[in-house]
Amino acid sequence: MLIKFTEEQQMIRDMAREFTKNEIAPRDKWMDENGFDYDLYHKLADAGFMGINIPQEYGGGGGGAIDTAIIVHEFAKGSASEAAFLDAHWMAADLVLHHGTDAQKKTYLPQAAAGKIFAFGLTEASAGSDAAGIKSTAVKASDGGWLLNGGKAWITNSGVADFYIILAMTNPEKGTNGISAFILPKDAKGLHIGKFEDKMGLRGTATCELAFDNIHLPADALLGAEGAGFKQAMAALDGGRISVAVLAAGLAEHAMKIAKDYANERVAFGKTIGKFQGIQYKFADMSAEIRAMELLAYDTAAMKAAGVRHTLEAAQAKLFAATRCTQICLECQQILGGNGYSREYHVERLVRDAKLFEIGEGTNEILRMLIGGTVLAKK
Repeated sequence: MLIKFTEEQQMIRDMAREFTKNEIAPRDKWMDENGFDYDLYHKLADAGFMGINIPQEYGGGGGGAIDTAIIVHEFAKGSASEAAFLDAHWMAADLVLHHGTDAQKKTYLPQAAAGKIFAFGLTEASAGSDAAGIKSTAVKASDGGWLLNGGKAWITNSGVADFYIILAMTNPEKGTNGISAFILPKDAKGLHIGKFEDKMGLRGTATCELAFDNIHLPADALLGAEGAGFKQAMAALDGGRISVAVLAAGLAEHAMKIAKDYANERVAFGKTIGKFQGIQYKFADMSAEIRAMELLAYDTAAMKAAGVRHTLEAAQAKLFAATRCTQICLECQQILGGNGYSREYHVERLVRDAKLFEIGEGTNEILRMLIGGTVLAKK
């Protein structure tokens, strides 16, 4: 690889790989059938994964972008749901880390590191790809605080989170410059949790609607400067797209391993199907694409770790990985033939999981617009 892991990063990889094998992979089918796994979450928190991205001064592991990419990558080889859960928690906690006051960091980061669940609330029912079109509002109260109204949809970790980072319009006349971020605790009066979504895939993550009914927030609930929320969110999405890219690579590898084991065992016309040229061609393409996915994702993670702007590269990595992951999972399903259509063989679950990554963190269409426009604008 172009990215050479340090000795510490290799230890993180090995720890995540072992945890995935022993704890995560055996629970993925259960989560698909039953939803969020609280027992697994507690094990993950006890193992210290929730705070890997948090500086040591706040009780975390002090890891950077490459460290978190490694963990998401390994987790996704056992469960895309668990990898997505952890990434969503990190994304929200990172907003506090990068934009919070000293008091906010001292209050919330130790809780994130200790295992309290965080969620990032941007998307609304009428504002998905058009993130600037959010309708939730926060107006100043007479005591200097804020009154939050509106709602959110498709928020990963909603319903199980202890804290939400909510984007709301504080000055509609300023457009995106009128959007601000707020820290919202789960026990806030006026916060209503809707029913959990009955999703096609990633069913081990909790996703439900949130409604805000005149929630009073103190002045210090504002995260960062007033009007800076949209910029904060877009920067967070850059990091989120790296995670999706490496997650998709791990999920694709998970599917390919199942198909590989099957191809080496399934006998047809007197030999294992892995001996047929048509099947070998599939593995040639899949293995090359997975390697390309990993290289794009880790190269962009290295850019983030070095403090280099990576908006274009994160979008490229996410777009390529998401589209190829879906196709790889479908090819693996094809290799299993009729068995690939059975839930007993797991690949059909991975097909359902994979599709989300062509939608979340920027749809394929939005990312193509972002990438194409950026490339055309370069001199």
